[in-house]
Amino acid sequence: MASPDLLFNLRNLFFLGAYQAAINNSDVPGLEADAAAERDAIVFRSYVALGSYQLVISEIDSSAATSLQAVKLLAMYLSGDKEGAIASLKEWLSDSAIGSNSVLRLIAGIIFMHEQDYTEALKHTHSGGTLDLHALNVQIFIKMHRSDYAEKQLKIMQQIDEDHTLTQLANAWLDIAVGGSKIREAYLIFQDFAEKYPMTGMVLNGKAVCSMHMGSFDEAETLLLEALNKDAKDPETLANLIVCNLHLGKPSSRYLSQLKLSHPDHVLVKRAASAEDTFERALQAVA
Repeated sequence: MASPDLLFNLRNLFFLGAYQAAINNSDVPGLEADAAAERDAIVFRSYVALGSYQLVISEIDSSAATSLQAVKLLAMYLSGDKEGAIASLKEWLSDSAIGSNSVLRLIAGIIFMHEQDYTEALKHTHSGGTLDLHALNVQIFIKMHRSDYAEKQLKIMQQIDEDHTLTQLANAWLDIAVGGSKIREAYLIFQDFAEKYPMTGMVLNGKAVCSMHMGSFDEAETLLLEALNKDAKDPETLANLIVCNLHLGKPSSRYLSQLKLSHPDHVLVKRAASAEDTFERALQAVA
């Protein structure tokens, strides 16, 4: 008989975006050394997701396991030390002793995806090996507008564990990317999460995006305002509220201002700035 997976609940909390709950419920007794290292990586990744970069940087020292050092690099990168983080990352990836570490490869994929260097990201993630890596491959291929390759990765995940939270999430991401009748299937996946687990901003945003695709903007607004109550600075909630309010004919400038302040590098902020520049140039040309 297989031994119980002591980290099952902790992983689910993290995957669904319940980061504070993951931290609060991380004191799991009876863990073997490998499981304890995975638990620590989840906890520190949760702190990174909450924006507590300096805490992660200060708490993980040079004697820590490779997986934790990798999470520290992500915290460095997101805190603004992009060049230093990428330089260290490339050095470690070329080291035969640690370069194949699955968490290091995962963090490499996340960082290079942030850099929009998808080819470099896939160099480190494409061989898979864990559901986390396959799920990241799905995200990368969706960003590359290659849903055919994303579907191949999803099928591998389904063969490993069809009911796994990450497999279901990846399925929903791909359904949204494909669109059409698949949107309803994605909505039902997020609805299932909402019924089984604590409601998180990630699940609320997933349902809201599906609702917008189906033309239900009032429902989407209700879901997004609930998500905003959970985290007033979440970039995806703010971005989705901007889009939703535009469709509802409601003012969205306050949400855009919040997004500019809290996440100036967000793609929607850059697009808005680009549109403003184009408009200014057009005015000047007419003048």
